[in-house]
Amino acid sequence: MMQFGVFTVGDVTPDPTTGRTPTEAERIKAMVTIALKAEEVGLDVFATGEHHNPPFVPSSPTTMLGYIAARTERLILSTATTLITTNDPVKIAEDYAMLQHLADGRVDLVLGRGNTSPVYPWFGRDIRDGIDLAVENYALLHKLWREDVVDWQGRFRTPLQSFTATPRPLDGVPPFVWHGSIRSPQIAEQAAYYGDGFFANNIFWPKEHYIRLINLYRQRFEHYGHGAAHQAYVGLGGQVFMRRNSQDAVREFRPYFDNAPVYGHGPSLEEFTEQTPLTVGSPQEVIDKTLTFRQHFGDYQRQLFLMDHAGLPLKTVLEQLDFLGEIVPVLRAEFAVGRPADVPDAPTHRGLLAAKAEVVR
Repeated sequence: MMQFGVFTVGDVTPDPTTGRTPTEAERIKAMVTIALKAEEVGLDVFATGEHHNPPFVPSSPTTMLGYIAARTERLILSTATTLITTNDPVKIAEDYAMLQHLADGRVDLVLGRGNTSPVYPWFGRDIRDGIDLAVENYALLHKLWREDVVDWQGRFRTPLQSFTATPRPLDGVPPFVWHGSIRSPQIAEQAAYYGDGFFANNIFWPKEHYIRLINLYRQRFEHYGHGAAHQAYVGLGGQVFMRRNSQDAVREFRPYFDNAPVYGHGPSLEEFTEQTPLTVGSPQEVIDKTLTFRQHFGDYQRQLFLMDHAGLPLKTVLEQLDFLGEIVPVLRAEFAVGRPADVPDAPTHRGLLAAKAEVVR
């Protein structure tokens, strides 16, 4: 079964149609409201980014996700990047294991290097070590979650001697890890080596770029003996804006697109829609374009949409989630058609626990 959900980068951006900028408190509370709405409309996942600079607010993902965990029952709580390069892997191990216990296992995370270069010196790191930090820090994190007593030495942090990270992962099963990247074959290789998931953001560049990265990951997943290439765990980002009438969607979204911090003042909305997965139109147009992702990338496990960015007011975002709630059942049914029986379901704590029990037996 595929998972569908939303991710947020937590930007605090002026609404270009009114000029009003939400306060940090309003934006943080809006992200919580969006998560609650995601569960209400039947989505599976809510993921928050991690940023340590204005105009973003989500500097402490586990704080936010722990709060949301207490107010939800089935929503999987994830990240839309946990910074593996500038966070201490010991702290990541402890923070997310704690969250895992509080949320009864409804936790996984996407590890990545982020897209803000100044963050490195703020946390005492050098951006030129970015890939090496990602590789070494995850090797330690992986070990901390699977070995009760760890002896370890590396380049980037003090050695560990007879160290035990607490709490231990829930039921002895670490949170599932996706390795997120938009450009780095080394990260696709890392995900494949461990048999973890690979999350391709899939909102900026043409599909051909992501096809290469995902195919590399699938080939190396098989190379390392984790299963056939088509059984690898792939997650995709996406970006949509819907109205019943596609012309209304384009007219309403255009000022937000034109002034968005990430891609504003660049290619036109029409050019961007043609060349990337961005879909602005009717619910049926979003269904049609999203279904093409399987043609390009193969059967995959997780689809997350970016809905709350570029200054869109909360009311509008909640309306978008209502649309998403309408189309996701259609997407679930269509993606299930012809899906090979040996393609694994999206990872959950329950599934990972059952797999562990099967291995022990």
